Amino acid sequence: MGVAIRVIPCLDVAGGRVVKGVNFTNLRDAGDPVELAELYNRERADEITFLDVSATASGRGTMLDVVAATAEQVFVPLTVGGGIRSVEDVRVLLEAGADKIEINSAAIARPTLITEIAEQFGNQVVVLSLDARRVTGKVSTASGFEVTTHAGTCSTGIDALEWARRGQELGAGEILLNSMDADGTEVGFDLEMLAAIRAEVTIPLIASGGAGKVEDFAAAARTGADAVLAASVFHFGTLSIGQVKAHLASEGFEVR
Repeated sequence: MGVAIRVIPCLDVAGGRVVKGVNFTNLRDAGDPVELAELYNRERADEITFLDVSATASGRGTMLDVVAATAEQVFVPLTVGGGIRSVEDVRVLLEAGADKIEINSAAIARPTLITEIAEQFGNQVVVLSLDARRVTGKVSTASGFEVTTHAGTCSTGIDALEWARRGQELGAGEILLNSMDADGTEVGFDLEMLAAIRAEVTIPLIASGGAGKVEDFAAAARTGADAVLAASVFHFGTLSIGQVKAHLASEGFEVR
């Protein structure tokens, strides 16, 4: 029996509500985070990811409340990201009920933070969120894929493949690969980018950005994703967790 493909709904939380847009713009309300998490728990999601998109102290407090309330009701692993800058930030989130944390901008600013968190809490806690986009022309990288920050609006000039390799070396236990070009478009995962990153790392790889139909999830799994993550299609009822798992199973993939 192989390792099961995980199906993960992602909840972007701002001001205590779940929001979703296209390419991180034109955000619209998608519901209460705890209620949605409970729904996904009933639908047998393998994990649930929360991303705090409120870059304020009040946003952090709200997220802690959301995580604590969800942990009381939901019994699948919870991953939390957004604004994490220190080992202490991680400690507070884990104590609130998170099982894993995602880091992005802070790891780019200070890569040793990955190692510090891994040494303190274990590699399995650290998910490196890699927000990547295609680049051409004057701003380019060797692979053609660049790491971005601030919801894909800020260029780093860092090659996505090199950063994935380094993140693994520093102690990340997983990589969440977000396609900034595909996010919210529902046109399918960026399989070329996914395959390129898969060839560089051996740690689990989560595909994110662009899911629109059940076939997209199977395509990502065939390309090497260990888990598939989506938001809009789940939040607005286009697809259910069960439909995605049923299709994956019909394509020969192990699911829980």
